[in-house]
Amino acid sequence: MSPFRHRCGRSEARRYHREVPASAPDYRRHGRGGRGGRFFDTGDLRLVILRLIAERPRHGYEIIKDIEERLAGAYSPSPGVVYPTLTLLEELGQIAVRSTEGGRKLYAVTPEGEAALAGSREEADALFARMDALAGDQPDGSVLQLKRAVHNLRNALRMRLSRGPLTEEQLHGIVAMIDDVAHKVERI
Repeated sequence: MSPFRHRCGRSEARRYHREVPASAPDYRRHGRGGRGGRFFDTGDLRLVILRLIAERPRHGYEIIKDIEERLAGAYSPSPGVVYPTLTLLEELGQIAVRSTEGGRKLYAVTPEGEAALAGSREEADALFARMDALAGDQPDGSVLQLKRAVHNLRNALRMRLSRGPLTEEQLHGIVAMIDDVAHKVERI
């Protein structure tokens, strides 16, 4: 696939996410359109990261975990997205490394970053409100707890399968456990 065609596909996806009405009850309007989708549109994650660092200096890993916690596990940005974004923000002069301990950089906002954040305050507020709304699907966050649990099961299966093939006995055991849980959920 040519680089041009790849970029066109991305812009078409971005256009789709912008066309979905803000009143849509589904979280896919935020860029997380199923398998392989993104939670944030272009530039949104950069603004979220900048605001988090403006709240207090943070390490990259803390940013990943903070976003994941704010969304109760429904989404977690990958290091392959967060660390290049931190590098970009640093190159733009909006954040700077305050200290380095054990190879981990602690990022702090700069005056340029504060100015950029002030210029995008409404957009940042809307992003955080959207994240809060998603995390608050239910008053107690139960929907997101369920999504997190399903995500954990999927990851556990992937990790086990990555270690090598299953024996027939192991496969039947896993399938039986999952089927048993599904039947129990149906009866609740």
